[in-house]
Amino acid sequence: MSLSNLYILAVSVSEADSKSEGGLKGTVEGIAKTFGLDVPMLTAQIICFCALAYVLWNFGFKKVLSTMEEREKQISDGLRFAEEVKIKLEDAERKHTETLKEASEEAQKTIASAREQAKSFEDQLRKDAETRAEDIVRKAREQMQLERQTLVAEARQEFAQLVVETATKVLDRELSDDEKTRFSESASKELAEAS
Repeated sequence: MSLSNLYILAVSVSEADSKSEGGLKGTVEGIAKTFGLDVPMLTAQIICFCALAYVLWNFGFKKVLSTMEEREKQISDGLRFAEEVKIKLEDAERKHTETLKEASEEAQKTIASAREQAKSFEDQLRKDAETRAEDIVRKAREQMQLERQTLVAEARQEFAQLVVETATKVLDRELSDDEKTRFSESASKELAEAS
């Protein structure tokens, strides 16, 4: 409604009050005449509007509202599903991290165990090598002792042989077996005392 229409309405109400012949009925007729209001047409328009509103409500808005509710439900289900997937993903990531951590710890234990075994094996090899080296040194000493004893025995025998030969040449005669034995034993004793 515009300002001029309001002015006309106010003027017509004041004229109707001043005339006050017809009372309220006269006022309504005056307003209807001023605005060009046709009551049968207004009634038909109200009925058409109600019929149109009924049809739109039953066949249009209900379907639109039910479709909107259905889509809203789908969206909320989708959001709920997304939240569940997010929780499951976080859980899977946590489990993955724990699995990696456990695998890392297990690998560290395995490496430490392998190092200990390698050190133990190295120590055992070192001990075995030391034992073998000691055995070799001991056997070499024993062998040297045997060779020394053999050399000493051969040297004594040769020395005794030389004593006997020297005595034979000095005496210019052949010594008997008894004399050879006595000279050999005497020379061996002197060599043993000298060593």
